Amino acid sequence: MSTFVREMRGAYAFVERNVNLIKRYWGWEVVWLIYSLTNALAITYIGKGMGAISGQEIDTQYVVTYLLVGALIWQYLSVIFYAISEMIAWERWEGTIEYTFMAPVSRPTHLVGTTLFAIGYGVVRTLAILAIVAVFFRLDLSGANLTGAVFMLLAGSVSFVGLGILAAVLPLLYPERGAQMTNAVAAILLLISGVYYPIETLPGWLQKIAAVSPATYVIQGMRACLLEGESTVKLSPTVFLLIGIGVLIIGIGLVVFRYVERYAKRMGRLKRSG
Repeated sequence: MSTFVREMRGAYAFVERNVNLIKRYWGWEVVWLIYSLTNALAITYIGKGMGAISGQEIDTQYVVTYLLVGALIWQYLSVIFYAISEMIAWERWEGTIEYTFMAPVSRPTHLVGTTLFAIGYGVVRTLAILAIVAVFFRLDLSGANLTGAVFMLLAGSVSFVGLGILAAVLPLLYPERGAQMTNAVAAILLLISGVYYPIETLPGWLQKIAAVSPATYVIQGMRACLLEGESTVKLSPTVFLLIGIGVLIIGIGLVVFRYVERYAKRMGRLKRSG
């Protein structure tokens, strides 16, 4: 058996393990699906009610689609981020962290399996929310560039994989509060990335921080594709930029994760939960 095939089988084992965890904790999955769905609906109803709130006549259909695109793309990106960044917390919860980290499996293989699961899970969950939301709202995507949107989403996925790997070191460094710190990172990304509003509405100093967030470019690109039908050629610089940033962050994340993993093992922080 070639090394590549062996590593891919090892990566698939982590995909299968995570799928089995979803089956085991299906009740939690239902709860979070309902939470994500109601959040998307609440945000979208804000857009539908903007005319009544402001007392002005506005294109509520455009506002609804604008907000819904942001909500769905953030839902997808955040699933990738959390699935990777919380893998250490899940290992501790299951009591398998020592077995996983001492197993004869390379860390990149472990992370590849977790990443493949995160992307697949994010797609399925986002499509489920989209299907339900479409029952409540009419979505006109007749002029959308769906091909460009797919490329943009895949490029954004690469960057968020890197961010997830970097955030995953927090539960290793801080067993007591590392998982909560990953939530804080996600909240900051949500604030600065223009998920529900143009980043121009932010204070100047936050706009500068927003300029370095990959989510900013993913969401802007997705809105350009879906709302304005922007051509794939015009979006290609952003796509390549996101891929380049993603590859760079993944490389840095792997190096940092390897270093922190050794530190956690040396300091006895793997099994510790308090």
